[in-house]
Amino acid sequence: LLPGLLIRTEPRRYYSAGEAVAHLVGYVTEVSEDDLNKGRYPGARPGTLVGKDGLEARYDSIVRGIEGESFVEVDARGRMVRDESQSPVLKPVAGEHIKTTIDLGLQVYVDSLWKAEWPGTRGALIAMEPHGEILSLYSAPAFDPNEFITGISARRWADLNTDPAKPLFNRAVRGAFPPGSPFKLVTAAVALKRGLVDFSSRMPQSCTGGFRFGNRVFHCWKLSGHGSLDLTGAIAASCNVYFYQLGMKIGLTNLLSEVTAMGLGSPTGIDVGSERSSLFPPSTAYYDRLYGPRGWSNAATLNLVIGQGENEQTLLSQVRFYAALAGDGSIPVPYIVKPPTGARRSLGLSPEQLQGLRDAMQAVVDRGTAAASGGRDLKGAGKTGTAQARNYGSGSRKGA
Repeated sequence: LLPGLLIRTEPRRYYSAGEAVAHLVGYVTEVSEDDLNKGRYPGARPGTLVGKDGLEARYDSIVRGIEGESFVEVDARGRMVRDESQSPVLKPVAGEHIKTTIDLGLQVYVDSLWKAEWPGTRGALIAMEPHGEILSLYSAPAFDPNEFITGISARRWADLNTDPAKPLFNRAVRGAFPPGSPFKLVTAAVALKRGLVDFSSRMPQSCTGGFRFGNRVFHCWKLSGHGSLDLTGAIAASCNVYFYQLGMKIGLTNLLSEVTAMGLGSPTGIDVGSERSSLFPPSTAYYDRLYGPRGWSNAATLNLVIGQGENEQTLLSQVRFYAALAGDGSIPVPYIVKPPTGARRSLGLSPEQLQGLRDAMQAVVDRGTAAASGGRDLKGAGKTGTAQARNYGSGSRKGA
């Protein structure tokens, strides 16, 4: 009916789960001139859709494939002389499929639960098997990746980038925060590995609400104190004073070297997007560079052991540490598509010590700081914590 009009269909991305998978999958958009000039996407040309962020970026070269070409001959006035059915055609080559470890039902459930229970709350959640298989990775707030497929407007792009809630920011793998009291399990693991304590060990000073070091008092979250506790009780009650003294037993140099050996100051190696490394000083030289050789003291130990001070962990880093406690004591490399190869780091704990830490975390839920959660009915185990960003000396406080 309309000579010269050519109707052509082409495939188009559609993310059926929308915001639920935004930070996990990422999004696609037309390759930019800068990307082309720098060769970031081999084989791409103007108009090609390429992966940006998430799995789309990490596996772009695998899933994108190679575009085909067709030729239409026209005369000087633009009228078709020969259509594509009679012209040479370069057929497209489909990209490969990838299979993820994600439980999509769980991922969607997390999204719905977050929006129903904690609307507007910023945060992240990761569900991982002890050997490293990621079942769910979620960051809130999120965005709709479908907005990018046909080209996002400049105004909408500006809105997403200037939003104070940072919906484009993946808090699960790029947010590094003071871990607070959950880091006390790291401190306990170091002390157990070095044979400094067992689960019945008590510290010389009972908790009366604070611990004096030099001319400063480092407080416990419970100002009235916990009294005398063994290691299991100190984990259950999240007693700062116990862990201050445990940190002094370990010593700053030993603490830094042991935690660094666990990999808690380096990237996890997950195969999605670009992750941020956790911050943990590898040696005392870090403090010399930051404050000068005389600008700091061993009081730094007291902050580090309770998850404060120069200690910023990504959620993913802490999750894989706890996965090691739940598993065989080796720290897994998290993955979503490709299982990692090679040897894993070990916590250096015996099966009895691992079980002791699990029992202590179950005590957190049964009678400790998470007793109000109702988790005892499920035989749950965990650790509560509240941290203050870049706070030195005041200690962490217990929280749900």
